[in-house]
Amino acid sequence: MIARNVPDVTFRTRVRDESIEGPNPFRWEDKTSADYFSGKRVILFSLPGAFTPTCSTYQLPDFEKLYGEFQAEGIDEIYCISVNDAFVMNAWGKAQGIDKIKLIPDGSGEFTRKMGMLVRKDNLGFGLRSWRYAAVINNGAIEKMFVEEGFSDNCETDPYGASSPQNILEALRADKDSAAA
Repeated sequence: MIARNVPDVTFRTRVRDESIEGPNPFRWEDKTSADYFSGKRVILFSLPGAFTPTCSTYQLPDFEKLYGEFQAEGIDEIYCISVNDAFVMNAWGKAQGIDKIKLIPDGSGEFTRKMGMLVRKDNLGFGLRSWRYAAVINNGAIEKMFVEEGFSDNCETDPYGASSPQNILEALRADKDSAAA
């Protein structure tokens, strides 16, 4: 078990506010790491960017589809974080039809940097982004990490497997089976 806690940061989010009229009924709201992680067991997964192929075709939609199965394994929430701003994350969630997974904007990459997962993706024109990973987090403490192989700046490939929802679900079930034995 990794005895590390998630970093303490403030996220700038945009939330729907019905009291605001017009085409953009959203307001700024600061959320902290404690708001997301305190008092619950969650899955956090991070990816290189909203609207990118693997993230949009497999990772985000599969977490959404398997949400109920994660809840059955004792997971309270599932969060997707990316080094994108709140506008991009909200638009991506809407475009993907996401209503169970909560999207966290890490626009400046502060959380990602403090997690040790910030990499350069200048070779793709992305700049600084997150390496693909996932974590099981219990009350702010990281229980288990699922980091894709090949962690490096300007990686020529986009590995995906370790942080897939199917792999994490399998690991949670195996941990439960070994604890029961």
